[in-house]
Amino acid sequence: MSSSTTINNFRLYKATAKLKKPIADATHTLHEISFIVLRLQLENGIIGESYLLSFQYSPQAIRGAFKDLLPEIKGYEVHETGKVLKKLDSLSEYFGNEGINQWVKAAINVAMWDAWGKYLNQPVGKLLGTYQDKCSIYGSGGWISYSIDELVQEVSDYAGRGFKAVKIKVGSPNWKTDLERLKAVRSAVGNDINIMMDANQGMTLPAAIQLARAARELEIFWFEEPLHHQDFEGYKTLKQQTGISLAMGEREYSTLPLVELLKRNALDIWQPDLLRIGSVEAWRESAALANSFHIPVLPHYYKDYDVPLVCSIPNGVGVESFDWIDPLIDNPMLVKDGFAYPHEGPGWGFSFIDEFLTEIK
Repeated sequence: MSSSTTINNFRLYKATAKLKKPIADATHTLHEISFIVLRLQLENGIIGESYLLSFQYSPQAIRGAFKDLLPEIKGYEVHETGKVLKKLDSLSEYFGNEGINQWVKAAINVAMWDAWGKYLNQPVGKLLGTYQDKCSIYGSGGWISYSIDELVQEVSDYAGRGFKAVKIKVGSPNWKTDLERLKAVRSAVGNDINIMMDANQGMTLPAAIQLARAARELEIFWFEEPLHHQDFEGYKTLKQQTGISLAMGEREYSTLPLVELLKRNALDIWQPDLLRIGSVEAWRESAALANSFHIPVLPHYYKDYDVPLVCSIPNGVGVESFDWIDPLIDNPMLVKDGFAYPHEGPGWGFSFIDEFLTEIK
């Protein structure tokens, strides 16, 4: 028997942000900034929405995974997030619970939380409990494909908007090029703004050690993903030989890599990606594990979800900011003086504007 909060329909859409030209980090070139938007409808007409960052990758595969799994959630009550997670895990086990099916599971979960919050007329953050009312936010970008002038312009813009920290890409063929770019950023933003560097797994261990040592005078706040994310011994060596703070987590589909890094004292900042790790529940479980080792959480990319999540945990420190979806949604997040504030509306507090959505059949 269905009730007013039973899931009874769903639709998929694509949205695309404007990109003047391709951008690149150490391992990828991005030709488009695109998103898949999921809308779940309840029997009472409430719509729960979620989105995932898709770029140009495997468009047919991710759509196929949605089409396989979405029919399986019809008839569940919207608050039954745990039951749905167990069902989708069971259906995905044969081909693996990591990868594309995990993204779909997470999108469904995030949309269910949105609908549940709307039904209760409460923001998701308030449903989870509150440790803080705002959190710090850093400006991200600094693509390797940028010229020095473009790089300096971007970080200067962030500083002018009140951001207290910026992150740039490293992992150039010659680490000395990265060092010169870091020096230019430090010169542009001054000494009162933190600078982080992100190699997107694009460096060798010797190059990472050399860059970390050479950049010591620039007071780099953290070094993110310099090596392959499963090179746990490499991270241990890098930490021992340079002492630089290491940030990891965006590539992980479970807490097992977190455990391996913690055992080696090779992690200083945990960066879970909500869509990769699979659900609000899994995100919070990973944050709790990090907290038991006094590791702060600064998650990857999804600021409009991550700000309320970070504000709901004791070790939530900050979030990452890209502006890509801001022109596409009805209620961009308030960012002021280096802090981000959770949306105040029910659910996640924002929705994509219909005119920017193209339905995926």
